[in-house]
This record gives sequence, structure tokens and C-alpha cells, in this order.
Amino acid sequence: MKNLLKGATLLTSLLLSTSVFAQDANRSTPMAPPLPPEMPAAKDVPYAGTIGLNIDASDISRGVYRVTQTIPVAPGARDLILLQAGWLPGNHSETGPYGLLADIHFYADGPNGTREIAWVRDTVAVNAFHLALPEGTKTVTAKFVHTSPLQTSEGRITMTQEMLNLQWEKMSLYPAGYYTRGIPYKPTVTFPRGWQVFTALDGFQRTGDTVTWNTIDFERLVDSPIFAGIHSQRWDLGQNVFMDVVADEPDLLAIKPENLQTYRNLVKEATTTFGSKHFDHYDFLLALTDRMGGIGLEHHRSSENQQEPKSWTDWAGMDWDRNVIAHEFVHSWNGKFRRGADAWTPDYQQPMQNTMLWVYEGQTQFWGYVLAARSGVQSRDMVMAMFATAAGKYAEGTPGRSWRSVEDTVNAPQLMRRRPLPYTSLTRSEDYYVEGALTWLEADQIIRKGTGGAKGLDDFARAFFGVRDGDWGEVTYDFDEVVKVLNGVYAYDWAGFLRTRLYDTNQPAPLNGVQMAGYKLVWKDKPNAYEKGIAEERKTLDLTYSLGVTLNKDGDVTATLWDGPAYNAGIVNATKIVAVGGRAYSSDVMKDAITAAKTAKAPISLLIKRGERYQTVAIDYHGGLRHPWLESTTPGKVNGFDKLLTARAK
Repeated sequence: MKNLLKGATLLTSLLLSTSVFAQDANRSTPMAPPLPPEMPAAKDVPYAGTIGLNIDASDISRGVYRVTQTIPVAPGARDLILLQAGWLPGNHSETGPYGLLADIHFYADGPNGTREIAWVRDTVAVNAFHLALPEGTKTVTAKFVHTSPLQTSEGRITMTQEMLNLQWEKMSLYPAGYYTRGIPYKPTVTFPRGWQVFTALDGFQRTGDTVTWNTIDFERLVDSPIFAGIHSQRWDLGQNVFMDVVADEPDLLAIKPENLQTYRNLVKEATTTFGSKHFDHYDFLLALTDRMGGIGLEHHRSSENQQEPKSWTDWAGMDWDRNVIAHEFVHSWNGKFRRGADAWTPDYQQPMQNTMLWVYEGQTQFWGYVLAARSGVQSRDMVMAMFATAAGKYAEGTPGRSWRSVEDTVNAPQLMRRRPLPYTSLTRSEDYYVEGALTWLEADQIIRKGTGGAKGLDDFARAFFGVRDGDWGEVTYDFDEVVKVLNGVYAYDWAGFLRTRLYDTNQPAPLNGVQMAGYKLVWKDKPNAYEKGIAEERKTLDLTYSLGVTLNKDGDVTATLWDGPAYNAGIVNATKIVAVGGRAYSSDVMKDAITAAKTAKAPISLLIKRGERYQTVAIDYHGGLRHPWLESTTPGKVNGFDKLLTARAK
């Protein structure tokens, strides 16, 4: 019987297969055409001639940058491929805004000649332009416009009536087939009348409102963006480091001397920690604005930073907003000078790999916290609140830790391009930043405990990032080197430690470092200082650890905790909470209801609207308001956090 059944099954399978192939006889089946040739691989040879790059950035009314490039070509060349940069250091994914270039024209031997060159966009690498050159062409002139976004739905706004942020790679082309460090450019920019201009470029020369700089290779040009504005000021912070600030209004520049001193402290603390400098001079480019788009982006000799307009004039109230400067400064050592081997590329066409971002960004996040506290750029209490917020997130706010490792989140920039997702607590986002920081906190405490307090992660920072003082090239590393240098500081199973914490899933909450440093995670019914600052500025209500939602000022759900009380009641993103217990929604009404439910048996009743439907839902939650805090377990004694966050520079 068994063999009969087996034979019947085989016969049925053959009949079905025959039926399928019979259908295929009446189905057209094309073959795939070949893909176009790949872009030529970059070679480490010098480009034949200097490319002139002239940008008119004066049209602040329309937000348009007008670009002219003059590109010499080799004698006898009959074709040229020009690329717009796509894979950019610091962005961790292909983020070139290719669609913003428009009105593109190419000319042989001058823009006023009759020989306009037809161009064809590559059908796969859509940032590549193929040009068939007329015989005898000596130079190609490119003319186009960069149409800067005018509203946030179109992309990051880089030009307003008061300021601009010019990023060279967004509005220039470069020839394919060369290391970008071998392509020389001569940059010139015309600015709005009377605007002050800030950049790390050398050789500043100004005629009227047109500025030019020394010839520089394309890699370093891209690494030297510009901030310019009508309301602006520059401060010398010492050690050839400068604070260059543009603002929406002139009164926003009024920083008190004692607060400016914290940035001078930051410079000293950073160079003390790393024991070196990987720049000859450095510019903090800072925009105090809510009109131009936000940014925090690292460069070797500068950084692009945005803070809320009043982050200087309301120093105490905006304490939560000032970490970006410390974070991006650390990147001069970590990310720019030392960089994961698979993240370094010879041009902006070769894809980057992000396997070491838990060092590149995770340890930068750690040092950004630490140096902000050591310098006073942020108060110690604020930095502790930031650590508390991180601890709470990974203790109870990230169920995605059960299936996805920290190491896998290094792919998030490519997977999501920093677009919002419906259930970030489950999918996870770029957790290599903050969970990475908690991992490095634990590493610091392991070293301190193992050496009796004689050493800490500062010693790793000097040994790893502090080598080759004055070198502002790049020195790459891999996992094995990180482990080797850690073992040189303190012998331990660092490979096992890092692989368990970062590569394994479903790990315990990353609280060991906090606990070893003399603190514990506790829950209170009011936000910590960091949460409070964000909520007040953004007019949000974070109920992640109670109802499991975050709400905007109108009661709209902007984030939902996977498998939290609200989620289980069917409340998800884009739901609007109209009323709470029969009362019109407000943040106070909602908080009062959650507090009252602690001593009541009845569930919390919410009237919600989703689309065009209204519904009353009951949430049987009685845990009260809950927000993460860190509480000392060594009151009256000096603990690990005290030692870590205490100023070092003299």
C-alpha cells in the first residue's frame, strides 16, 4: 500500500508538471538583455588638469545654486563619464540627491561656442553622464543648476533668507575612473551681498561677494563644506580651533562668556583624551536655526552642526540640544582619521560597507556624552539623563532586540535611508549609536575594575585614535585590531565580549556598564531632564513605558511600542486620540487619567479616530506614568560615572 501511494503521488506530480509546461507553451518568455558596462574602477593616478568649479549661491529668493564647471580632457579623448557623488562619508549610504540637478548642458571648449555636447544618463548608475566628445575637444564646460529644497517635504533645506550650507558634492560633477584624492579643483563661489563665509578651506580670497580658495583635491573639497550668513560671528577657541556661527536673528548669537568657555574646554578635553590632533586647523560650523534643515555631519577639519535657535541664549533650558558639537568633534579622530576598512572607498561611486559602525558611531556617541560633560557644554545631570534615556530604551522600549543584533543595525542607513517606519521598536533603527555607547561604557568599567582604576577607555582612545599626531589622512582598521588594542590596555576576552554584546540577539538589557559605574535604572512618574527638554521643545508626550505611545500636541500617535498596551488595544501610528475618559484630549488630561488609573479598577477609556472612523477603546493599564532615570547605588561615594565624567584637561 505504501508503494502504491508513493506511485500515485509521483504520477500526480508528473501530471501537474506536464500541465504547467503545457501552459508555458503559450507563454512568451523573453531573455534578459545585458546590463550596461560598469563604471570604470577608480585608479590612484592624478587627473590631467585642474577642474574649475564656479558656483553662484546668491539667489536666496529662489533657493537655486547656479554651477559652471570647466573640465580639461586628455588629448585625443573621445568620451568622458562624469559622476555626481553618491556614497558619502558620514552618511553611511547612497544619499546623493541626484534629482536636484537640472538644466544640464555640456559644451566643448567653452560655454559660448556652438558645440554643445549631447549627453546620455547611464540606465543603471543614474548619477553618471556619458559624453561623446567632438574631435579635438580640449575642455568640457558643464552648466547646470542645483535646485535646493524649499520645504522639508522636498529634502533638507540648505538655503534660507539668512544663511546657507553649501555642500560641494551636491552640486558638482567629477570624472569617473580616478581616486577623488587625485582630482584637483579650483573652487569659486559668489554669495549674497554682505554675507560672512566660513569653511575649513585654505587660501581665502574675496573680491566683492565672490570668494575663491586654493586648488584642492576633490576628496578634501567635499570634506570642506561652507556655512555662510548675514547674522554671523566667529570665535577663536584656542589650539587653532574656531567656532563659526550663523543664526536666524542677530540676538541669537549673544552667548555669555562663561558658556563660550565650555567650548574652549571641549577643545582641551578632546585633545587631552586623544592625545593628538588630526587637523592643522578646525572649524565648528554651527547654525542656530529652525529655518534651515537640521544637520550633524563630520569632517576632518570642520563639522556641520545645527541647534535650535535659542540653544545659546536659553543655556539652561536648551541643555538637551547641545551634544551635536561634541559628537561631531570626536569624529575628527573616530570616523575621519580612523575608519573601518570596508567603509573607506577611493571615490563616491564604490559602495561603502558599514560593519564597524559600532566603533565609528558607537564610540563617538560615548565620547560625545563624556566630553560634553567634562567640558560643561552640557551639564553632568543632562548627560546622566541621556544615559538614562538610552538605558530605558533598551531595557523596555526595543522588543526588536529579540531578533535583530546591534551589528545588523549597521545596515539601517541603506535599508531605510532614515525614513520613518511604522514599528521602529520592533524593526530597530540605527541602534549602533546608543546601544553601542552603552557597550563602550561597559568596556570602560571593565577596564577600570580590572586595573584598579588605573586605566579606562581613555587609554584605548589614545592608543587607537591618537596615533600619528598631525596626520589628517585616513588609517583603517578591522575587528581584530580593535580587539588587539583593547587587550593592549587590559587583557580580557574582548572578542567574546564584543561579539556577545553586538553580534548576538536576545541579549539581556545592556545595563552592566551603568551598574558597574555605580547606578541603577529606576522608573519615575516624571520625565528626566533630557526627555523633558525634548518634550517641551517639540510639544510631544512620551508615554512609551506606560501606554506604549508617543503623541504630538494634537493627540496624534507618532510612535507605537510593539506589543505595548496601546498596540494591543489597536492604537497605532496615525491614530488620533480625541478624548480621554469623556474629556477632550490634552497632554495634562492624558497624564491625569494614567495617574488616576493606578488606584482604580476601571480601564482607561479613549475615544480615537483613525481615518474617518471613531471608536472607543479601553486600555486596562494601571502602572502609572513611567520614565527612565539613573539612581546612584553608592550615595556619598565616588563611583565610576564620577570618575568618567570629571574634567581631565589642565
